[in-house]
Amino acid sequence: MYKINENYLKLPGSYLFSMIGKKVNEYSKAHPEQEIIRLGIGDVTQPLAPAVIEALHKAVDEMGKAETFHGYAPELGYEFLRQAIVENDYKKRGVDIKVDEIFVSDGAKSDSGNIGDIFDIDNKIAVCDPVYPVYVDSNAMSGRTGNYDSKTEKWSEVIYMPCTEETGFAPELPKEEPDIIYLCFPNNPTGSTINKTELQKWVDYALKVGAVIIYDAAYEAYISEEDIPHTIFECEGAKACAIELRSFSKNAGFTGTRLGFTVIPKELKCNGVSLHSLWARRHGTKFNGAPYIVQRAGEAVYSEEGKRQTKEQIAYYMNNAKVIREGLKKAGYSASGGINAPYIWLKTPNNMTSWQFFDYLLENANVVGTPGSGFGPSGEGYFRLTSFGSYENTVKAMERIQKL
Repeated sequence: MYKINENYLKLPGSYLFSMIGKKVNEYSKAHPEQEIIRLGIGDVTQPLAPAVIEALHKAVDEMGKAETFHGYAPELGYEFLRQAIVENDYKKRGVDIKVDEIFVSDGAKSDSGNIGDIFDIDNKIAVCDPVYPVYVDSNAMSGRTGNYDSKTEKWSEVIYMPCTEETGFAPELPKEEPDIIYLCFPNNPTGSTINKTELQKWVDYALKVGAVIIYDAAYEAYISEEDIPHTIFECEGAKACAIELRSFSKNAGFTGTRLGFTVIPKELKCNGVSLHSLWARRHGTKFNGAPYIVQRAGEAVYSEEGKRQTKEQIAYYMNNAKVIREGLKKAGYSASGGINAPYIWLKTPNNMTSWQFFDYLLENANVVGTPGSGFGPSGEGYFRLTSFGSYENTVKAMERIQKL
């Protein structure tokens, strides 16, 4: 008789955004006349940049000719894309990352969920609280998180690092020593950041205790302030203790096209074993590579036209963030974020729980956001709105909220 992975049975409910989708669909069926504005899931709405579209069309044409047809991609990704990544994301920032330390994938979400494959089940993880759910859920599926307590909404073998208003929604160094530390800056869901000096403290700590940092930099393109690092490898010693995850989803609108990459420096080792070689083995066995046409599109993001066009899109979304932030302030809400990230983190009014406020907004303003409690226990009493909607819908949503 076969057996199932019973760790899945420990997971509470369904994935956060699946729960939101179900509730919204049920409301829409009951109220088909209502126009719902969705500012919940972090999905972009602007079309792909013209330079990207042009590259896609050109690559598709190549696939239609025998002499330019491409089959399986190289395991690490095509060198033309990896070279563009190294030159633009690292070398221009004074960071020495080699081309063969870049692993091209179909997105940061996949990599953040799969990276645990190269670590022993006995490793203890530390996560920010609130946190992007995939970090915790994927470790729970692997059996690394212990048991879930529905009362505290915590896993028994996870070190939670509260990110509260008192800490500027940034984590403090944990008192209990972890083996794997998950950091995401600019942060999802709170939109918070830390400066280079503070990030260096995390690198120094990881080196001291022998931990590895999984650093999610999916939103680095939204950084507007000085002294906010765009990559953890700007910090001294980071190549000996950190893995970085990157995405094309938010900086270039590839949410439906799917492209990302992971950086694992060769000097990152555990007891003499290279994590780079482990991930290469895993990558080559379980992944067949992002499509050629998508990697050509990714390369176009780094062209002069691509950089200019995607920068304009980012400015569009950050203007939406400003509209949300100022609109909430006008309506009397306490909100943060939206400066270096496309997320605004607000405190729910009148002691409402996160899900009570979700229902309140949906029913009275027909606006969808994300309950903070879905990101962890410290997210209770907070709510996330995204700036990825259209400008017109963003303005309309704020007008509706201000009338409540």
